[in-house]
Amino acid sequence: MKRTQSNDYFKEAESIFPGGVNSPVRAFKAVGGNPLFIDHAQGSYLYDVDGNQFVDYVLSWGPMILGHAPKDVLEKVQDALWEGTSYGAPSPREIKLGKLIKERLPFVERIRMVNSGTEATMSAIRLARGITKRPKVVKFIGCYHGHSDSFLVQAGSGVASFGIADSAGVIPEVARETIALPYNDLDALRTCFEEHGHEIACVIVEAIAGNMGLIPGHKEFIEEIRRLTTEAGSLFIIDEVMTGFRAHYQGAVGLYKVDPDLICLGKVIGGGFPVAAFGGKAQYMNQIAPLGDIYQAGTLSGNPIAMAAGYENLRLLTKEVFDHTVEKTAYLCQGIRNLAEKHGVALQVVSVGTMFGFFFSEKPVLNFEDSKQADHQLFAKAHGLLLQEGVYIAPSQYESNFLSSAHSYEDLDRTLAAFDKAFSQL
Repeated sequence: MKRTQSNDYFKEAESIFPGGVNSPVRAFKAVGGNPLFIDHAQGSYLYDVDGNQFVDYVLSWGPMILGHAPKDVLEKVQDALWEGTSYGAPSPREIKLGKLIKERLPFVERIRMVNSGTEATMSAIRLARGITKRPKVVKFIGCYHGHSDSFLVQAGSGVASFGIADSAGVIPEVARETIALPYNDLDALRTCFEEHGHEIACVIVEAIAGNMGLIPGHKEFIEEIRRLTTEAGSLFIIDEVMTGFRAHYQGAVGLYKVDPDLICLGKVIGGGFPVAAFGGKAQYMNQIAPLGDIYQAGTLSGNPIAMAAGYENLRLLTKEVFDHTVEKTAYLCQGIRNLAEKHGVALQVVSVGTMFGFFFSEKPVLNFEDSKQADHQLFAKAHGLLLQEGVYIAPSQYESNFLSSAHSYEDLDRTLAAFDKAFSQL
């Protein structure tokens, strides 16, 4: 497979962007080699600048649940374009998307649109601190909530891929107010609240972690967070930037039937555009400006083009479409398990809804320490072999993969053939 033009573009990009990329994990440092430069995408496929076609399981890191460039979504985007690209003022499109989100997630009484997952989580913890008048935030080791300072303490995702425990530039005063606990560890959670409960503004968690590899939270773990935060007067924030309308038709909150105080959304609600949101109970959300004294703002929040894309993407994601995509995800994952067994490869394959991941590990992976112990060198080799066969998975074992409604069973069988060949060479 020729990658000449991608390599040339990467060399040029290195003279413009740090590391040649605009987001670290894209640089392929965890798997070796140079990244692909994409020319265009359609349905379940990416096409690079060298003309190679790849079955895509990254899907822009999750948003493209209907596949790339879905015709119905693009038509609505084109209509919106001719009406202006940004207003800096309210528009009916914001209301349409907001109402649809509230219909799918009835506990969300009020919502605020923002532009990125980082902005959503950053705003949610500011809201929690403003409401409780407390300083400390509890997060979990390996959970990634964007790149604001408080969250870069023992984070997952690209931070983990580069072996950075705590990012330079995060001052000690900020780090001291962030308590990082082991994921799925009930004892550590309870001890934390016994010692610091009166100081804790909120607990934020990926109920299904997607940034240290795909690791579901134990049901009792999530329920205990809800119980302890209620008792302590702290807020419970679920970060569903990745899992919202992905892990379940209603996201992780639907899967676990849990009632958080605040939720952070992104990816799917933007349909490939930079859209995110945070929302929850009206008693908390109504303390944001202009109603309250907790400030948050954004020039492009509620952008009409992005709202048009997000609304259409979510509207077309019916329960039937979602369930069929879940079935295809299960088919692919069972096929990978069978092939690993056939070739004697120690592999843990995990799927939740339309998300999947795998670890080269003898034992189940329950937290970040387990994830670090998996064989990352073997993953890197497998990634390269799959790429040669035209299968594009996330370039780090710490990341999740995704399916779309556009993936056909022919795509899945082609993918399994690539895994068969790759496993035979490991």
